[in-house]
Amino acid sequence: MIEKKRSDKLKRLVAVQRHLEKMAEYDLAETSRQRAEVNAAMDVAILALGSLDPIHRAFSQSYADRFGRLSIKDQQLTGMQQVHEMRLTRERAKGDRLEENMLDALQAERREADDNAVYDVIDQQFATPASSKLQK
Repeated sequence: MIEKKRSDKLKRLVAVQRHLEKMAEYDLAETSRQRAEVNAAMDVAILALGSLDPIHRAFSQSYADRFGRLSIKDQQLTGMQQVHEMRLTRERAKGDRLEENMLDALQAERREADDNAVYDVIDQQFATPASSKLQK
């Protein structure tokens, strides 16, 4: 069975971690989009509350209730956005550390391969025959 190199294993982990990072970015973007929608709806409710149109004045309590619900939803989304931002930062930091470890492992493997190649050349230069039969 072929032994996997440490750098190959870390490379796979980096790919998985970057995928988790992209998922966190998507969640953050989705939460930001929802907040933008809620803020737009809050602006509409405020405009309706401030309107002098008699129709809007008849529904002012309804607009105020809607604005209150939207404010609560905006606060919830703000909290979610902060959680997603922290998660994204954490996932990105993990990915960066894994990538550093992968590069270090790759460098160590290359150094070991170079050292082995030098040792092979030295062995070929100063090798002694394995048996006396080879000397004939």
